[in-house]
Amino acid sequence: MSFLLDTHVLLWWLADDPALGDRARDVISTPENRILFSAASIWEIRIKQGIGKLDVPEDFVSVLADQAFEPLAVTVAHAHAVHGLPLLHRDPFDRMLVAQARSEHLTILTCDRIISRYDVRTLLA
Repeated sequence: MSFLLDTHVLLWWLADDPALGDRARDVISTPENRILFSAASIWEIRIKQGIGKLDVPEDFVSVLADQAFEPLAVTVAHAHAVHGLPLLHRDPFDRMLVAQARSEHLTILTCDRIISRYDVRTLLA
C-alpha cells in the first residue's frame, strides 16, 4: 500500500517519539509499503521552525534523506484539488495533504480525526 505521512507523524517518526503508536510504526517500517512525505509538510515544518514554534535538528535535510521515504511535490493539480474540499479543516497544510492523497490515491497516516472526516483513505496512527 501507499501512505502519505501527516506532518506530525513524519516528525514523530524522525524523533522516535513515543506518541507515534505501534500501528503507525508497523506501517512505516514494513518494506512492502510505499511511504511518502509532502513538500507541504516540509514547508510547514520550516515555517514553524522559523517562527520558533518547532525545533528541527541542524542536519534535518540529511535525517530526512536517510529515510526510505519518497518526496511528493505539490503540483498545480493538487492546488486545484483543494478547491473541491469541504471546509472541515482550516489548516491549509492539512487541506493540501488531503488534496494530494485524493489526487494520488494515497492513504494518509495521521492522528488528526478531522482529516478522517474527508472523503480520503486514512489510517489513524
